[in-house]
Amino acid sequence: MYRLCPSRLSLDRLNKSPNAFLANLGIKEETIRETIEDVGFQATLITEETNEKTSQVCRIRVKGMTCTSCSTTVESALQLIPGVQKAQVALATEEAEIQYDPRIITYNQLLESIEDTGFEAILISTGEDRSKILLEVDGLRTESSTSIIESSLRALPGVEDVDIDPELKKLSLSYKSDIIGPRDFIKVIESTGSGRFKATIFPEGGGKRSHRQEEIKQYRRSFLWSLVFTIPVFLTSMVFMYIPGVKDGLDVKVVNMLSVGEILRWVLSTPVQFIIGRRFYSGSYKALCHGSANMDVLIALGTNAAYFYSVYSVLRAATSPSFKSTDFFETSSMLISFILLGKYLEVLAKGKTSEAIAKLMNLTPETASLLQFDDEGNVVKEEEIDSRLIQKNDVIKILPGAKVACDGFVIWGQSHVNESMITGESRPVAKRKGDMVIGGTVNENGVLHIKATKVGSESALSQIVRLVESAQMAKAPVQKFADRISKYFVPLVIILSFSTWLAWFLAGKYDGYPKSWIPSSMDSFQLALQFGISVMVIACPCALGLATPTAVMVGTGVGASRGVLIKGGQALESAQKVNFIVFDKTGTLTMGKPVVVSTKLFRSMVLREFYELVAAAELNSEHPLAKAIVEYAKKFREDEENPRWPEVQNFESITGHGVKAVVHNKKLIVGNKSLMVDQGISVPLDADEILAEAEELAQTGILVSIDGVLSGVVAISDPVKPGAREVISLLKSMKVESKLVTGDNWGTANAIAKEVGISDIIAEAKPENKAEKVKELQSLGKVVAMVGDGINDSPALVAADVGMAIGAGTDIAIEAADIVLMKSNLEDVITAIDLSRKTFGRIRLNYFWAFGYNLLGIPIAAGALFPSTGFRLPPWVAGAAMAASSVSVVCSSLLLKNYKRPKKLDYLEIGAITVES
Repeated sequence: MYRLCPSRLSLDRLNKSPNAFLANLGIKEETIRETIEDVGFQATLITEETNEKTSQVCRIRVKGMTCTSCSTTVESALQLIPGVQKAQVALATEEAEIQYDPRIITYNQLLESIEDTGFEAILISTGEDRSKILLEVDGLRTESSTSIIESSLRALPGVEDVDIDPELKKLSLSYKSDIIGPRDFIKVIESTGSGRFKATIFPEGGGKRSHRQEEIKQYRRSFLWSLVFTIPVFLTSMVFMYIPGVKDGLDVKVVNMLSVGEILRWVLSTPVQFIIGRRFYSGSYKALCHGSANMDVLIALGTNAAYFYSVYSVLRAATSPSFKSTDFFETSSMLISFILLGKYLEVLAKGKTSEAIAKLMNLTPETASLLQFDDEGNVVKEEEIDSRLIQKNDVIKILPGAKVACDGFVIWGQSHVNESMITGESRPVAKRKGDMVIGGTVNENGVLHIKATKVGSESALSQIVRLVESAQMAKAPVQKFADRISKYFVPLVIILSFSTWLAWFLAGKYDGYPKSWIPSSMDSFQLALQFGISVMVIACPCALGLATPTAVMVGTGVGASRGVLIKGGQALESAQKVNFIVFDKTGTLTMGKPVVVSTKLFRSMVLREFYELVAAAELNSEHPLAKAIVEYAKKFREDEENPRWPEVQNFESITGHGVKAVVHNKKLIVGNKSLMVDQGISVPLDADEILAEAEELAQTGILVSIDGVLSGVVAISDPVKPGAREVISLLKSMKVESKLVTGDNWGTANAIAKEVGISDIIAEAKPENKAEKVKELQSLGKVVAMVGDGINDSPALVAADVGMAIGAGTDIAIEAADIVLMKSNLEDVITAIDLSRKTFGRIRLNYFWAFGYNLLGIPIAAGALFPSTGFRLPPWVAGAAMAASSVSVVCSSLLLKNYKRPKKLDYLEIGAITVES
């Protein structure tokens, strides 16, 4: 952007860049500067960085993908678009996640690009920093009424976009949730036009679940209709021919050698081929138009070969007095029926892989009790509203046994809240005034009034859902192998199929095998054709494409239900290889709730005055030890609910060492011994002895200097978490080494390490030093996981192969960590690694089955066993086998839902509960 002094041209709110805007108007920046100088002011042109957002992530549902080849085609097309920074297309979820530059391309253009590849595209979310709601408005009958509503809404502060569909009576609103909310929109709509308009939340629809249900219904309907026609075809060709009387009726000749049975089979199989099976024609046409080949191409080729050969055969019989027809109408119709059955079972199973997200989304209650107060704070009205209408700063009443409707904090009442569905924490958590609550959790035994702070897409529950959805989109590196194979799989199968037919046909024509091998109802051409069709339809690219994503979906879903949020395939693949873990100390190995246990003063002053100065200095620090000092200082001012601390000047935080500040004109330095030495503060022998004693007790000694003189030592204790030693021992048994890296002093670090059983220690490390240690281990060939709080340890979390943010609760360290552990339990580190290993074991099994099926099935379908055993695979059986292979891979992944964490962890948790109680 350009800045002109003395006044600024504000172009921030333009959708396009300021340069482009000015260019479109034909105005140059220099012209503006000269104009300002002409009216008597001096102007200087200053180039300034724009704050315009350069990256957004939108999610789009892609309908019509059948195999990995389809998803690869869409992904490749998206990646070629200028402005697209990253694109991922997942076959299992049928969604695309696209990171793009909104200054170069819009999401509407992305939708068009996907549709140009031959698939239907439906926008799920735009990724824009604004809230969105859909309302149903009754009373919209004319253009005039629509215009009135639109202008009334656009006039409201915080409304960014209004889109009305009069036919559906649907109104879409984009708005800033901190300025305005959905109840305001409904109030304005219903007060417009003398009350003739009524507005409600638009009925749920178009979501992932409804889309999946519609897809299941479509496949079920298609399969049942195919059965209506296929069963008679099967009976006339396979069963009735053995029943005297019925056989004679079917064999009655109509024209020349054309029989009644052949006409019936032709008539009945045609709707199956061209009406019920039209999805395979449209799918293969779209794929071929874009230079790729998918599963639809194989099905269309195989069924067409059987159908049109049969048509040729019956037409020849109708025109010949001697030619005896042999048709394969049952092959084409049964093939399509079995494939539809397989797709029906597949979408049913795929729906179950995403049940974790469905359960999370169902946690929010449908209604909430909204309280309204008078000026004196008394409740004057209680109203039941749709929970989706809650706005920021609303006060909501939560009864015992009810679900918490939104994120917020308690302003009245006390209770225990069950947060297990969000954090995995099995014990109810005590809540009182000032405590935060999470939407979707369950109030146990008391009435609470909470003030809403985060609603809609900003809530913790929505963040978790988005995290799990993104995890299910992210591809594991191992899947790239399957993607590469899919490019060549279908063309290779077509070549193999043609080669099989040609080899058997030529062998039959030139007496390459005994005539006795040919079934009595066929000739050598027809036998060769059956082998060729069987090869074409038995090959299954779908099983390869579903092997990884379905396992990742179930694995991440299982993790989410246990409070372990794994960010997709990359994190899973890295976590299962981990053989070295670096632990932070505070809040990771220890409870993370340090408390002051003793204080020693070296100058004559009142303890209250000492802590008032120290607390004021530490108030601006985020370190847990600083918070412990501030909390302890409050004890000296219990008469004040919110104590006011002295004004602080020249505050400076020295990472890994402490803080400096000026309070009441006194220069304070609060921190460790190395900080005192760096600042030239003399540390007396008495202070050294107190520090040594504290370190032996696994306590941290904080030195306080006032005006250049050491004035006191504060000893702070942060007890080790119950079960920490057993967790380290379990990791050793899993062949995972452990290392402690902390910013604390060596004495405290050694004492904690000894208590938990870690022998490898690095102390007095700054955040950047932790990242360096991680990189050193990686250079030695170790696969390193870093376990920390996700804030102070973020450099190391990013540097590690797997970053685990522990105890993050609702403040999920999404950017830094690969795995977020919602609870503060160390046992979840083992759960994350064990679940990753089990999930990847399932992926290997899926690939073994998918590859093994194709490597065994194709030769058998090609007739490899026929010369020695006389066994051949009819095309319809080959089609059933192909359908079964995809279903079996999805069902294999679903078995992960039965995951049980190591039994020893259950004993650890029982022990931890006993210790804490």
